[in-house]
Amino acid sequence: MIDRKDWCYLLHKILSALKLNNVSVYLINENRNETVELFFIKKRLDMRRQKDVHHYNVTVYHDFDKDGIKMRGSSSAGIYSQMTEEEVNDTIKKAYFAASFVCNPFYELPAGKKEELVKMDSSLSINTLAENAGKMAEALFSEDIMEDTFLNSAELFTEKTTCHIINSSGIDVSYEKYTVKGEFVVQCISPQDVETYQDFSYDELDTEALKEKVKQTLEMTKARAQAKSAPSAGEYTVLLSGRYVKDIFDYYIDRSSASMIYPKYSGYQVGNQVQGDNSSGELITITLIAKEPYSKEGIPMVNRPLLKDGVLQTIHGDSRFSYYLSTEPTGIYQNFSVPSGLKSFSEMKTGKYLHVVNFSDFQMDTFSGHFAGEIRLAFLCDGHSVIPVTGGSINGSLLEAQKNLIFSKELQIEKGYEGPYAVKFENVNVAGA
Repeated sequence: MIDRKDWCYLLHKILSALKLNNVSVYLINENRNETVELFFIKKRLDMRRQKDVHHYNVTVYHDFDKDGIKMRGSSSAGIYSQMTEEEVNDTIKKAYFAASFVCNPFYELPAGKKEELVKMDSSLSINTLAENAGKMAEALFSEDIMEDTFLNSAELFTEKTTCHIINSSGIDVSYEKYTVKGEFVVQCISPQDVETYQDFSYDELDTEALKEKVKQTLEMTKARAQAKSAPSAGEYTVLLSGRYVKDIFDYYIDRSSASMIYPKYSGYQVGNQVQGDNSSGELITITLIAKEPYSKEGIPMVNRPLLKDGVLQTIHGDSRFSYYLSTEPTGIYQNFSVPSGLKSFSEMKTGKYLHVVNFSDFQMDTFSGHFAGEIRLAFLCDGHSVIPVTGGSINGSLLEAQKNLIFSKELQIEKGYEGPYAVKFENVNVAGA
């Protein structure tokens, strides 16, 4: 751990190295991460660790002409407290040289001024990191009451992050935020030995959300131990729940980004009905959520409407691709929200269906709209009884499925996502027994 005086001296060394190497265009990201980390074997605390880590990332920009076209290359390098002035200078020099080989068309960096430190509102900021860790650890194990199904291991981190962003166009902004994150493994030993991995991340002291995630994972793992056969091959009404719902919405987040639209990987334009014509299902509304006041480039971030009833409202992106498209640079969003759907989850589970709750791997292809996944656990309903199944896979096209999507009234909080707990598809191909 180094004190504030050493941090300022390190910044001074960076600025001196930039001047010495004639680097006039640059971006500096300074981050300090204070964490309390807990590691558990079953319910026993195996290790407790506290860290205070501070580092810089410097991006340098090199302007040059190629075939009469103005270019702006960039390269980034990490700067650490142990580095001498000579090492910092050499690192900046090499990065500036590397940037001369990056042939990106010219673009402007965002401009700004010095602003006061922004302290993000959070229930996590009320307590110390250690107190937050204790409260979340209690929530983590509160549902661990079964004999044959239990938390095998867990890691829990509470973190305070202070970010400082400086660039050559006058931006000098900073903010601090709190998070709690971690992962755990649930094991069931009977009638067969199986495990389920889960991770979590919250910006608030959301003990109830963590309890619910643990409870669902315990039940899921117990059911997986009971499952023996795969569903029969055919077309199914498929329900996805939990973290996989976010993956479906991520398709629209990615397709509406400037970095996808500029190279023509996506044809989205503001005003487009992205779900196509003649949709008989629910129309999608998505809001981009600013969990930080500034992007990594120092762009002020605010909540923005992305989709309203399936119609694109915003093209979002960093300064480079937004400059190429002549759109407002918004910064890159990591969080979004979706309002609740029209049907309760119980209403969605009518008739024959396949409810997939866990995949060995699930992929949503941003380019093609194709989704697929190998089933680790699902519940198959024949219209009367429900049985757990495992094996086989699903595959389909969101371009077709988006015309008749149904979302649950029940909501969930996942990393980067607040929205419906479940989504319902019709006529999805299942490769099974």
